[in-house]
This record gives sequence, structure tokens and C-alpha cells, in this order.
Amino acid sequence: MKRYLFLAHRWLGIVLGVFVLLWIVSGMVMLYVGYPKLTSAEHLARLAPLAGDCCVAPGVALAAAGGARPASRLRLTSAGGSPRYLLDHGDGPLIAVDAQSGRRIERIGPGEALASARQFAGGAAVRLLDLIEEDAWTRNHALARERPLYRVQSADAEGRLLYVSSHTGLVVRDATARERAWNYLGAWLHWLYPLREVLPKAAWAVALVYGALLAGLMVLLGLLVGVLRWRFAGRYRNGSRSPYPGGVGRVHHVGGLLGGGVLLLWLLSGMLSMEPWGLFQSRSGISAGTLAGAPLPLDALSDDLHSSLQRLREAGIEAVELDWYMLAGEPYLLGRDARGETRLLALGDAAARLRLPRAELERAVQQAWPELAPTFDWLEQADRHYYARSEPSLYSDLPRRLPVLRVRFDDPAATWLHIDPYSGAVIEQLDERRRAVRWVFKLLHSWDWLPLLQRPWLRDGLLLAGSAGVLLLAASGVLLGWRRLRRKPRRRTEVAAKAAAPSR
Repeated sequence: MKRYLFLAHRWLGIVLGVFVLLWIVSGMVMLYVGYPKLTSAEHLARLAPLAGDCCVAPGVALAAAGGARPASRLRLTSAGGSPRYLLDHGDGPLIAVDAQSGRRIERIGPGEALASARQFAGGAAVRLLDLIEEDAWTRNHALARERPLYRVQSADAEGRLLYVSSHTGLVVRDATARERAWNYLGAWLHWLYPLREVLPKAAWAVALVYGALLAGLMVLLGLLVGVLRWRFAGRYRNGSRSPYPGGVGRVHHVGGLLGGGVLLLWLLSGMLSMEPWGLFQSRSGISAGTLAGAPLPLDALSDDLHSSLQRLREAGIEAVELDWYMLAGEPYLLGRDARGETRLLALGDAAARLRLPRAELERAVQQAWPELAPTFDWLEQADRHYYARSEPSLYSDLPRRLPVLRVRFDDPAATWLHIDPYSGAVIEQLDERRRAVRWVFKLLHSWDWLPLLQRPWLRDGLLLAGSAGVLLLAASGVLLGWRRLRRKPRRRTEVAAKAAAPSR
């Protein structure tokens, strides 16, 4: 039995050892260079303050968008240096309206895409490459509503690739030359994107899940073999408790016993991040959109834009972007400045506020879900389910301001909502299954534990030390596998030579 375990471990290692080695190396790179993304800070920093006479009234834009579907949000921003309204129905592409003429923009052409990219790049020369659905730096679902994307090469100091939405004309992703170079050794390898280039997405996902499972089985078998071959009582002839007197074999045996468990956890938690077999699919029946209470009414958006901007200015911000939306059936306006600071204005109020009063926000939630008996917790500091991440993380741009309202429902899925009092927006919806992701992936794979997140130097040091240990384990395994493959042809050659030799 021990022999079969050993053979299974050996041949799984020969087949998958290089993949595991690449996963470890690429994971170490991802600690410091994340997958390219356009943060809200990068977007806002490139926008000019809105002028009171820049645009038609928001109600005109809403009417110009047309269509029978009610809108959930209306946003005033800029693209290519020109103000633009964006209408959001909750799904599907956003609808763009020229904020100066009040006419709907039916199509974003190459010229508009280049103007938007040029403005984002600070006036640097730009060159249109092509129109794509996705490439190596735009594979995540966050860009689904923006596709297809104009891909533009910028001649700025960072050598950015810029991706412009064909629906809104906004730059929705940038990838600097440095990010792209490091990501070929980081996320591009870690997520096996070379396979994604040649396989359909469904087949790539299956390969990633079952490849990680087989690699996990390889490590588990190695741990079993390592324990079976370790002499807890007595020693081998070489004087050691390991049958290997030294060299690569000894490193692999002892290193596997010490670090195999860490590698197994990383492989299995990484596999679970793909959320296979619907394990972590939300079963909550609660819709966050219910908090709005009603779609945006045309008559509520007739306020004078100049007056709204002036009230925001008096509250301390020079708005570069505005958002109109509904909360508990009432219209609100949120202003953002170039630093990301926000102020909230209930339409009809004389002055803007920093955030909603607690009683007002709780009342809005009770009004939206009166039958579910919500429980309210106000978080004044981060906890195990609500915390910020550093820039390289995929989740670093998620808003994590404090305080925040956590709403717990008594529905069968035990749903939670995190609601931002600075805007009234639902930041995150978590039921039991979605909260499980925090433990099986974010904790086990990324070591998102608050004491470590609050001491990033310690977290990085531990992750690097663990990675270095399992890297040595994987490298020794690959070397042993390579030696084994080289030995077999040599043996066959020796046997053939003996058979061909004349008998005496």
C-alpha cells in the first residue's frame, strides 16, 4: 500500500509540480503588484470641477434617455473633458447623454474614445489599437457592462494601456507597463491565464479547479508518505529519522513534513476561490434595490444645477461628479470632489450634510423591509467581516468608510447588509454562504486576519516566509521528478544494450 501511495505522489508531482511552483512564485509577486484596475481615486483625480452653467438640468437628461424602463441612478461626470450624464437601469449598459446639448449619445466612436484616453493621460499622445471584448488585463466581471472596449496605447511616462467603454466613453481600466510586466509573473500565471487564451472560459475554470484539487491530493499523499517514512522510534542506517541522508531528497522529505500543510491549505483555499459547484452561491431572497423605494421621478430632478453645486461648495467640496438616486422613496444628490470626499444633499434641503443621521437611515431600512425585523449594528471600527485591504488586493477599492451600518435580517439565508451612511448605498450583501467565503478563502488563502492586517509588515513577512518554505519544497519536488524522468530513459538504454550484447 505504501508503494502505491508513493507512486501516486511521485507521478502527480511529475505532472503538476511545475504548476505548483508557478502558483507559489506568482502568489509572492501578487503580494506587491495586483491585477490592473482603475480605482475611484484615479478616476476622480482626473476630473475638473463642474460648473453651474455646464449642463442641461438632470431632468432633461433623464427625459432624453427615453425608454419605458425606470432609472435607478443618474450620474453627471466627464469624459474627454466634456460633461456627460450616465443613466443606470440596474443592469445592462449605461445610457450616455451629452450634458451640454441634452442629446442621447447613441454610439461612442474611435474619436471620442481617443479624446477620453488623451484627457485621462494628461494630454499625452495616444494611439487606438483595437476594439476588444477582453484581453489579459480585462477579464474580470466588473467590466461586463462596458464591453466591448476600445484599447488605447498612451505615450505617458507610465506607458499605460487604457480601456474605454464603448457605451459611456469613460476610461474604465488602465494598466501601466510596470503592472503588465509584473503581472505576467503574477496574476497572469497565478490564474493560469495562458490556458484562458486557448480554452473557453468554462473549460478554463474546470481546469483550474480540478488542477488545484489534484495538486492538493498530491500534497496530501506526500504528507502521508512523509509520515510513514519518518522513523519516530529508532533511526535509519544513515543515523537520521529520514531515509534520505541529505541533499534534495532530505530537503523534500523534511520540508514536506514542515510545510506541506500550509501548501495544502493554499491550494484548496485557492481552488475554493473559484466558487465551484455553486458552493457559495447566495441564497438570499433580499434585493438591495428595495431600499430605494421607487425609481427616479422626472419631476424630482428639475432642481437648478447651479444652486445644488453652490450648496455642495458651501459644505466644503468642489464637486467633480454628481449622483442622483432614491432612498426610501426620497430623492438624494451625492457630490464627490477630486479627493473622493463626499457630501449628501436631500433634494429640497437648504444645506448638504456629511452623512445621514442614524435614526433616518434605520427608519429607511425598516420602511423597506418591515416584515423582516431587521437588527442594527453600528460599526465604529473594522471587524472580521468589514475591513479595508491594501492596494495590491483585488478588493482594495471597495469602500470601507466608518462608521457603517450593519443590518441583520432573520430570513432563512441570515442576510446581512452593510450600508454606507455617507451615501445611503448598500455596499455589500452577505448571507451565510457569502460569509463562508471570508473563512475558506480570504482567511486561509490571503491571511486576512485583523491583527495581521493592522500590521502589514508582519503579515507580509509571514506570507513571504511561508511562501519561501513551500517554494523550496516545490522546487525540490520538481528536481526529483526531473531526475526520475531522466533516469528511466537511461535504464531503458542500458537494458537494450545488454540485450544486444553477444553472449559468451
